[in-house]
Amino acid sequence: MATREKILIVDDEEGMREFLTYMLEGESFQVSTAASGLEALEKIRQEEFALVLADVKMPGIDGLEMLRRIKEMDEQTVVIVMTAYASLDTAIKAIKFDAYDYLIKPFPDTDKVLRIIERGLVRHRELTAGEAS
Repeated sequence: MATREKILIVDDEEGMREFLTYMLEGESFQVSTAASGLEALEKIRQEEFALVLADVKMPGIDGLEMLRRIKEMDEQTVVIVMTAYASLDTAIKAIKFDAYDYLIKPFPDTDKVLRIIERGLVRHRELTAGEAS
């Protein structure tokens, strides 16, 4: 079996990190977590992640600023933002900073979340394949 891409979960709520880790490891993904935007950026500097699931509202650097910085470091990292506080302004900023998708918490349909993550990983493979050619 091929090695699954690495996913970084960034959320200041421990319960959400644990839930997403459990869900994704159950699908055989390699998962790392970070409790803040700064911690996530440090991890991204140290290792490569195919996909980042990032909460928008976090103390310090919020998810949108973290998204902007991630894209400056590596445009091919796919970022999906999550929020319990959905707003048009947040969605527009996420798109402006090249978020792949936008999830609203809590997740009523975990299968939908997994499908979005799978599509995000397909996008990452397309981006990295384009770089190799």
